[in-house]
Amino acid sequence: MAAYRATIATPIGPLVAAATERGLYALEFRHRARPSSSSAAGSGNERGAGAAEAGVHLDRARTWLAQYFAGRFEELESPALDLNGTPFELAVWQAMRQIPIGAVNTYSALAMKLGRPQGARAVGLASGRNPVCIIVPCHRVVGANGSLVGYGGGLDLKRRLLQHEGAIPSLLAL
Repeated sequence: MAAYRATIATPIGPLVAAATERGLYALEFRHRARPSSSSAAGSGNERGAGAAEAGVHLDRARTWLAQYFAGRFEELESPALDLNGTPFELAVWQAMRQIPIGAVNTYSALAMKLGRPQGARAVGLASGRNPVCIIVPCHRVVGANGSLVGYGGGLDLKRRLLQHEGAIPSLLAL
């Protein structure tokens, strides 16, 4: 299956996006882009089977990010995703997508929701493997005491994203 990529300029720096004809499978900070989302993927300018569909998914990601950073949260319509992971990782990423903008959840609460009460650490590992930053909002997951822990873009960026979403007051309530 052909894969296509694009670099998307954002207020937090460039993000590398990669898509197949089924959907977006990576959105990563340029400094952390894995070979599966950068060098192994097409340039995004190629034409062939799936190129048009992949281009649509890349365009939707671009639009989603523009609306997100403009604070137009009510307009956000998630692009189709083509995520690859273990069944547990996929479940964690889906649970993260259920955390509303302006809210946070803890690793332990997500583990409980997934029926793994002792699985906070496993949720953290799955979060660290999240291939689609921001759209799959691992930045909305915090430590049990509300502390900002573990984020691929760094904790300062995690704080900035949560402030942008208005989630910092909910953190203070933890």
